[in-house]
Amino acid sequence: MDSETAPLFRAARDDFRWDAVAHQPYKQDGSAPFKDISRQVLFHDEALACELRYFEMDTDGYSTLERHGHAHAVMILRGHGECLLGQEVRAVKPRDLITIPAWTWHQFRATSGEPLGFMCMVNTERDRPQLPTETDLSSMRRNPIVARFLDLHSSVGELR
Repeated sequence: MDSETAPLFRAARDDFRWDAVAHQPYKQDGSAPFKDISRQVLFHDEALACELRYFEMDTDGYSTLERHGHAHAVMILRGHGECLLGQEVRAVKPRDLITIPAWTWHQFRATSGEPLGFMCMVNTERDRPQLPTETDLSSMRRNPIVARFLDLHSSVGELR
């Protein structure tokens, strides 16, 4: 919804949804590995050159392990989980702020038996994500912390 067609005010609901905002699948089925996650585009504004989106994953859900040329700004709104950010794995909780630089491998996971929801701001014009190759996964697994994250929460087949 761009700034010219979006209502000036859209009320929040109690269920982390907003009036006049479509609740959509995270990505096209089969386009990349992910589990139990949805998205809502809250703002798409060419004048600001950014898009603000809300993603929510169910218990044990996760986003795609990917990287791309555009940066993200993320704020956790609900739940607890983990975030892979390059060579780090961080526990995340409400109100945490995460900057994802360009070309940094990243993935969010709901790990505490509750939904994990976060806002994500990106450029309106952005490139397509890249999935890790076997070589990328081998390189990531050299870090024991990242290897634990990858091995505990997913199989290699899910990441390809």
